[in-house]
Amino acid sequence: MSLLLVIIVLGGGAAYLASRGNKKKQAELEAQKFDDALADARRWTERLGGQVMQISGTDTASMQAMADASERFTAANSAISQATTVKQANLARESALEGMHYVNAAREIMGMNPGPELPPLEGQRQAGKVTERRTVEANGETLTASPYASNETPNYYPGGMVAGRPVPAGWYSRPWWADALSTGVWMVGYSMMFNAMFAGMSGIGYSAAAAESGDFGGDMGGDMGDAGGDMGGDGDGGGLFDGLFGGDDGGDGGGLFDFDFDF
Repeated sequence: MSLLLVIIVLGGGAAYLASRGNKKKQAELEAQKFDDALADARRWTERLGGQVMQISGTDTASMQAMADASERFTAANSAISQATTVKQANLARESALEGMHYVNAAREIMGMNPGPELPPLEGQRQAGKVTERRTVEANGETLTASPYASNETPNYYPGGMVAGRPVPAGWYSRPWWADALSTGVWMVGYSMMFNAMFAGMSGIGYSAAAAESGDFGGDMGGDMGDAGGDMGGDGDGGGLFDGLFGGDDGGDGGGLFDFDFDF
C-alpha cells in the first residue's frame, strides 16, 4: 500500500513538473513571437521614416501621398510604443507597410523607381481596382475615381478592407473612406455609392451587396500597379455617405453624398 502511495505521489509530481515545463515553454514561445513581430514592425517603420525624411512631393498627388506616408509613420511609431501583443505589433507593421505603399505611389508619380515590390496589405487584391475614370454627382459635389493620379484625383488608396468593407485601389478626388478608417464605422449609403461608382467596372468583380456584407472573396484585384501605384492617401478626413447617389456612369439612384474635405 505504501509503495502504491509513493508511486502515486511521484507520478503526480512528475505530471506537475511536466505541466509547469510546458507552460514555461509556451510562455517563451509567445514571448519570442511577440519579439519577432515587434522587430518586423520596427524594421518597416524605420524604413518608412527614412523615406519620409528623404522624399518631398513635386505635385498635388505626390505631396498628398507623402503627407499620408508621414501620417502612417506617426501611427506606426505610436502603435509600436503601446504594443504588448503579437496582434498589436502586427497592426503597427500594417501601418508602416501602408505608409511604404504611399511612398511608392509618390515615387511612381514623380518618375522615380518605386523600389522592390511590397508585401500586400490585408484584402488588397480582393478589393479590386479602378480601371476607368468615373464621376458621381451628389448634393452639388462630385466624387471622381480614376486609375491614374491627377490634380483632380490626388488621393490614392491601394485596395483593401476598411472597417470590414472593401475600398478598390485607385486615385480619388476625395478620401471617402477616411471617416470609416478613423472610426471603424461606415455611414449610411455605402452600398448606394459603391453601386453608382463601381457597377460593371472590369477591375471589380463583386456587387455592392457583397461589398457591404464583406463577403467578396476571390482575387479580383490583379496587379495593383495597373491602378497607378501601390498605395493611396486617406487624406485628412471628411464625411462619408449620407444617402442615395447618382453618377455619369449610369449608376442607379441619386441623392445625398456629403463630404467635408477641403483641398
